[in-house]
Amino acid sequence: MLRTHTCGELRPEHVGLTVTLCGWVQRTRDKGGISWVDLRDRYGLTQLTLEEGVEAEEMRAAARELGREFVVQVTGKVAERYSKNDKMPTGGIEIRVEKLEVLNPAKLPPFLIEDETDGGDDLRMKYRYLDLRRSPVRQNLMLRHRVAQATRRFLDGQKFIEVETPVLIKSTPEGARDFVVPSRMNPGEFYALPQSPQTFKQLLMVSGFDRYFQIVKCFRDEDLRADRQPEFTQIDCEMAFVEQEDILNTFEALVQYLFKEVKDLEIGQLPRMTYADAMRYYGNDKPDTRFEMKFVELNDVVKGQGFPVFDNAGLVVGINAHNSAMYTRKQLDELTEFVKRPQIGATGLVYARVEQDGSVKSSVDKFYSQEALQQWKAAFNAQPGDLLLILAGEPNKTRKALSELRLEMGQRMGLRDKNTFSALWVVDFPLLEFIEEEGRYFAMHHPFTSPKPEDIALLDSPDTIGEVRANAYDMVINGVEVGGGSIRIHDRAVQARMFELLGFSAEEAQAQFGFLLDAFEYGAPPHGGIAFGFDRLCSLFGGADSIRDFIAFPKNNSGRDVMIDSPSPISEAQLKELSIATAVVGK
Repeated sequence: MLRTHTCGELRPEHVGLTVTLCGWVQRTRDKGGISWVDLRDRYGLTQLTLEEGVEAEEMRAAARELGREFVVQVTGKVAERYSKNDKMPTGGIEIRVEKLEVLNPAKLPPFLIEDETDGGDDLRMKYRYLDLRRSPVRQNLMLRHRVAQATRRFLDGQKFIEVETPVLIKSTPEGARDFVVPSRMNPGEFYALPQSPQTFKQLLMVSGFDRYFQIVKCFRDEDLRADRQPEFTQIDCEMAFVEQEDILNTFEALVQYLFKEVKDLEIGQLPRMTYADAMRYYGNDKPDTRFEMKFVELNDVVKGQGFPVFDNAGLVVGINAHNSAMYTRKQLDELTEFVKRPQIGATGLVYARVEQDGSVKSSVDKFYSQEALQQWKAAFNAQPGDLLLILAGEPNKTRKALSELRLEMGQRMGLRDKNTFSALWVVDFPLLEFIEEEGRYFAMHHPFTSPKPEDIALLDSPDTIGEVRANAYDMVINGVEVGGGSIRIHDRAVQARMFELLGFSAEEAQAQFGFLLDAFEYGAPPHGGIAFGFDRLCSLFGGADSIRDFIAFPKNNSGRDVMIDSPSPISEAQLKELSIATAVVGK
């Protein structure tokens, strides 16, 4: 080994010991008679000291030539620091250098490799290998490692076995777009990269491996945002001979274990919320329950008073922002512009303040008497100082817009603290959703999700298909869906019926999923599972908004790796080998 200790290891009890350290130069300081060098590796930082008359002059001269990020090896004695730094673990000691060797010089980095850097996102992505040297980024990857190891310990203790599944698979419809890979040995044919190991883990249940897990890469060709990457990681799990309650209990225990191991927090038992209640009270199937501010429906209270916006709306609904009546007209105008943004889609915002004397002052006073406004106050259970924010319109769009406004108000009011965690299960999702533009039903989760046993008969009538509930569940933490799964269909006839409802002919279903349907005829056990977004879970633990911060080499919002310049064209020789000709056409 080129070193005896790391740069984060030495403490006052090591004083007098001769040690050898290796690392990168963080910074240098020269006061003439004395020089200091801060040496860094992934374990920490240690101060090196070179004093006039103590070290050889040529070594001190060499130290003056050191630049940021030079890789060096030093040998010297551990000494107690005269001026201690209690903000760093090694702040009680320094190394009195006796030997210094430059192992590799370095160009001046394009940005400061410090906790607070001057490098923008694009620059740091281009030089990601340098960004990874920064302590906050390094800590993120160390947290990711801890979450992975704790996950494996817990699941191994529950008799799960880790099984790798193929990365080159068959392209199937439904879900997001596939990434496809051409096959040289089968010209004109393509593999797909897995969006998840869904069918393989079900086949493992048929195979008799009753408890499977995998921390696995998945690939989806989707438009990107802060919590999406074209390649991401799941904690993928499946169990046989279980019902929904068994899965909820098992994986609730996993998340409780991870919070304790990683954050030293006890999160307690997770509450359950039906999909119907989540949509009714929060307008969102992944509600942020760190704060209340539930929706209040007002159709019975506000209609029939001559205000056309409310009278003509399918739904009038609002929230109570406690103690926010002091909002200025400018702030209220900002909220109005917020809900009118195209991605939110509301046409306007009605507000009302509850004054200190209990009276209500509204932006639509000319349509409503004080007596009527007192009914608003009662519906919201509002108190003096509260601000009522109300939207109206088509029910689904209005709930979606109010959900965004609720989250915005939660942020403005300081109710979305990243160090506070509120987790729950959302259950009883619809099995199918009808997409008007397509004129057919789509699976709310995926085609292998089982309906609730008591709802199976509802599949037989076109009038009741939309009422069928899925045997499905999502785990939501702080408004983020971190995991989702379902009890699977294990009966070939029910699976065939599901494919029929999704618009597959018998021939299409056999062509796409025949391997799974055939497997179901060889004794498939009842089974179900769940997949957690591993990157999302890590970002929640780390208090970050973007999963990119917890991925070693992420893509940017265009799906590009700007460090290695990928994706990129391939040579004509490669295309010829693959029997492929390319022609880029406009969208």
